[in-house]
Amino acid sequence: MTKEVEHEITVAAPAREVYRLIAEVENWPLIFPPTVYVDHVERGTNEERIRIWATANETVKNWTSRRTLDPEALRITFRQEVSAPPVAAMGGTWIIEPVSERESRIRLLHDYRAIDDDPEGLRWIDEAVDRNSRSELAALKANVELAAANEEVTFSFEDTVEIDGSAKDVYDFINEADKWEERLPHVAVVRLDEVSPGLQSLEMDTRAKDGSTHTTKSYRVTFPDRKIAYKQVTLPALMTLHTGRWTFTENGARVTATSQHTVVLNTANITRVLGADATVAQAREYVRTALSTNSSATLAHAKKFAESRAARN
Repeated sequence: MTKEVEHEITVAAPAREVYRLIAEVENWPLIFPPTVYVDHVERGTNEERIRIWATANETVKNWTSRRTLDPEALRITFRQEVSAPPVAAMGGTWIIEPVSERESRIRLLHDYRAIDDDPEGLRWIDEAVDRNSRSELAALKANVELAAANEEVTFSFEDTVEIDGSAKDVYDFINEADKWEERLPHVAVVRLDEVSPGLQSLEMDTRAKDGSTHTTKSYRVTFPDRKIAYKQVTLPALMTLHTGRWTFTENGARVTATSQHTVVLNTANITRVLGADATVAQAREYVRTALSTNSSATLAHAKKFAESRAARN
């Protein structure tokens, strides 16, 4: 039995701008809270295959979807190729309708069925689709309506190191986060769980310069020897979003290892954390310094690890 549901929301933004945000899946982890990572499998003019990792009812699922983009009609249809249990089949359509020059209505349609039409599985899907659809639409509304403000509070940066070694060894160091307690001085405790092949749940207690520790949890998607992408799901007070990527590029006998961060500041907490006179610029610098200090230290230890392995070979 196939079930069909629809969710909608009206946003104060032009329809074509809304369509663009939904069409550009690379930005989904930034604008949709459930989305951990999206990767293009195939890409054509109006047809594409994408792989999505997203949270659903406190777990993380991944699936591959085919999408058809229609920029003239402002419609995007999608269909999961292989769904994750308990979903037997899932598809739907984004429909963007202009209300006026500066306002549009977003309709999100889903059709789905459960494996063996199991009632319990269908209830699980109902809850996940409803929760994620409401979350996605609310986040999309906030994102497009606060675009101007987000330019100041959203920022990205990178730390890079050159290593005389192999990409595999550098990747192994970052991938084996369960060993970070012994390998990284700023990591106090690590809890690493392999949710499924290529998908990790990483929770750790990190030491700050003042000796205090704070706990963070991230979901990580791994691409052996090339890349590890992650989204932090428990956040410090100064951030409402933090995503990142570790990338490893071989150039002959050397490796370029990069740690990339994208952050959205939580402006409501700036004065509470940094003082009554603190500015957005000071909060940006504070967060960047804290993240960069840890990622640079991790890269330095990864470099030492990989180069010592290379020296033994």
